[in-house]
Amino acid sequence: MHRMDPRVIAHYETHDQTDRLHATATGRLELARTQHLLRRHLPPAPARVLDVGGGPGIHARWLADDGYTVHLIDPVPHHLTQASAYADCTTELGDARTLTAPDDSHDAALLLGPLYHLPDRHDRITALREAQRVVRPGGLIAAAAISRYSLLQDHGTVTSLTSQDVRRRLGARLASGYHPEPDADPTGLFTAAHFHTSGELLAEAIDAGLTGAVLYGIEGPAWAILKGIERHTSEPLGDLLVTTLEAAHLADPHPDTADMSAHMLLIATAG
Repeated sequence: MHRMDPRVIAHYETHDQTDRLHATATGRLELARTQHLLRRHLPPAPARVLDVGGGPGIHARWLADDGYTVHLIDPVPHHLTQASAYADCTTELGDARTLTAPDDSHDAALLLGPLYHLPDRHDRITALREAQRVVRPGGLIAAAAISRYSLLQDHGTVTSLTSQDVRRRLGARLASGYHPEPDADPTGLFTAAHFHTSGELLAEAIDAGLTGAVLYGIEGPAWAILKGIERHTSEPLGDLLVTTLEAAHLADPHPDTADMSAHMLLIATAG
């Protein structure tokens, strides 16, 4: 039986996620693009979707509204309470590495969070293999990852890189992909996580036995501009959000740009 890092559970028990994709322009960008990409690839409703690591049900809600049958799994008990109240889905306490669903029992499996919080490569491949096991042959597997180089873009929108300590910690994360380093993260802004390169994510999909893998940058190459401006103004950013969305759409045929995004989305087929 796998056990989730207790730092991850503690983080999500104390950092509410219900408004993360609604409260800011960059959050709305992430949500809109995730919806756009998944709707492009998902089988028609009422397909059976397993939302692994589905958190408080943000994606489960719109998927259910679209007519999908959604079962949400998450290791954080608080998230299950929130999801049950927020989305028309069934819920289960569980771990992406050990799914209870039978073989070939779903039409699609979404891992829109689990890969973030599995710093060990073997665990990430195990999670992808489990997703493949429970999805029927030819079904959809979609897995999100945080882009490693988004760290540079994010820090570049503030003055933090003037600090030698911040540069040291950022350099360590760029080299290893692991956040935080063995000592506690002094910012307290995130928890144990892994940041992928696009090549690394594709290699893990191949090693997990997935086929037809395609990679997208979720927020696209202009997201950091939107975030930087958002940090320094309270003005509406509707026009800039539209422009940033269009930049992301234009980048879709060019997978080499995925590393420029804050998050990447892997779309693959179960064998």
